[in-house]
Amino acid sequence: MTELFFLGVDGGGTKTEFLCIDGDGQERARARTGTTYHLQVGFDGAVAALSAGVGDICAQMSITPADFAYAFIGLPAFGEDPAVDPQLDAACGRLLGHDRYSCANDMVCGWAGSLACEDGINLVAGTGSIAYGRRKDREGRTGGWGELFSDEGSAYWIAIRGLNAFTRMSDGRAAKGPLYEIIRVALGISNDLDLCAKLLGKDGPGRDGIAALAPLVAEAAEAGDSAAAAILTEAAEELLSLATALRRELGFADDERCALSWSGGVLLRQPAVQRQFRELVEREGLFDAVEPRWSPVFGAAQLARRLHAAL
Repeated sequence: MTELFFLGVDGGGTKTEFLCIDGDGQERARARTGTTYHLQVGFDGAVAALSAGVGDICAQMSITPADFAYAFIGLPAFGEDPAVDPQLDAACGRLLGHDRYSCANDMVCGWAGSLACEDGINLVAGTGSIAYGRRKDREGRTGGWGELFSDEGSAYWIAIRGLNAFTRMSDGRAAKGPLYEIIRVALGISNDLDLCAKLLGKDGPGRDGIAALAPLVAEAAEAGDSAAAAILTEAAEELLSLATALRRELGFADDERCALSWSGGVLLRQPAVQRQFRELVEREGLFDAVEPRWSPVFGAAQLARRLHAAL
């Protein structure tokens, strides 16, 4: 009997992870490349990252893409551009050389991993933020509108608000707290206005580089900075509001509990935000908080296995 292999791809604003499992659900190979966020690296950049990851997996296992029984590919911003989506889907087909695959927004990977493909809502709070959930035959999303005017509660959102607080402290519009010096030291600036060239100049860090500054806000909050602490509190509130709105959209009754889990660095690696988020969830009384069961990329691979079984 031919051995079956399933590929899961979890794209993101900072990195893209690839995982191959066998028919028993056991991990066989893993790879990582840069972002597949086409709005940041362009269509060609996203496809190049996908090609590198698929190639790495195949090289580790001495197979070709044709040997994947099924692949599930989650991509950031997929489903949001009727012109680009078909191009990305077709590019994945060319990389694999067959049609045994599905493309969707990477939010689906977070849900499949955290809730093991069961009903409920998953909050993604990484570089950006979005909520995705399923209930019976319904699915839906809230948030994920992008960093320009949304992505509330995300690392990028936290970082931008921290930088805004820094400018207020520098101007004297707000009292200087620990955040002020923490940002100066982290960015290596002695003149506060050098911040503009550092972040907005031609060699600026870009979306993921800005998001990487979010831990500075958490560090300042731990050091007693009230402005930083307020930003983290608001982040937790914004993330819960995404879940609450989606809960209504999916048709959960007022007295019906909904499983709620999470993925992404903000809720996994920023204890202050996670602690406040959990407190808000408990106080709300509408959700059952569920620790993530699998990683998003493992969820993607398991979803590929389930979709193949349904063929």
